[in-house]
Amino acid sequence: MELRPWALLLGLSLLPSLTLAAGKCERLVITGSPDAPPLLWRDPQDPTHLIGATADVLQQVAKDLGLKIDLLYGGKRSQALDEVRSGRMDIFADTPLNLGELENLDYIHPALVQTDYLVWTRKDSALVYTTAADLHGHKGAVSERSRFSAGFETFAGEQLTLQRLPTLTPAFQKLLLGEVEYVLAGRYSAMAMAQTLGMSNDLIARDVPIDQPGLYLAISHNSACNDPWLRGQLTKKMTELPGSGVTEAALQRNLERWKAQLQQPVGTPTK
Repeated sequence: MELRPWALLLGLSLLPSLTLAAGKCERLVITGSPDAPPLLWRDPQDPTHLIGATADVLQQVAKDLGLKIDLLYGGKRSQALDEVRSGRMDIFADTPLNLGELENLDYIHPALVQTDYLVWTRKDSALVYTTAADLHGHKGAVSERSRFSAGFETFAGEQLTLQRLPTLTPAFQKLLLGEVEYVLAGRYSAMAMAQTLGMSNDLIARDVPIDQPGLYLAISHNSACNDPWLRGQLTKKMTELPGSGVTEAALQRNLERWKAQLQQPVGTPTK
């Protein structure tokens, strides 16, 4: 059968659009918080890259979607966000929902992970805690690296007496010395730090989370990879993750990985 020239031209003109429908981006550059173990932290063997539970989960997601990703260090958190806003990097991997960023970023729902922030006290503490309001009037501490939900940040600023410290280590030290009555910290990071510092027998985490911020994937409006196909596929994957066990397994694996790294003498190569 003879193919009319116009039909051939029409077929060729459709090819680019069909390719775009399947996703126009084969490689994504992703960044995130460089100091949020066991979720994300800088690879001691290659500090230009980020490793952790979030990195592992995203590598699996990318493999399922037939994409290549690089988890790169973009500077401290504020600098990395600037890299994503500008489009120099495509996705920020672990950001709480911020309404003020909607003009720069598309948030993928649901969240990649929910972070449980717990109230940690000494085991002999008489502090009564069932709700956040119970902490009013008591001195507490928190790491400056903590990322709470916007609602809890407002509540804490108005109702709680919190000393903000550079990391969890001085916060827990002040708790043991009795200089503060409680520390607010993430379940996994605090567990690893307490074990590493030899404080596990002296500290206890209260069961009821004080805050549970969702950490989202956020795609830059300026990213060349930001298209409906990618957003739709990532939304599908985020919806499937909670029931898959993938995230929980990655968290446990990277909790042990980070603890092993913390326990190594300075200058000892990691395996």
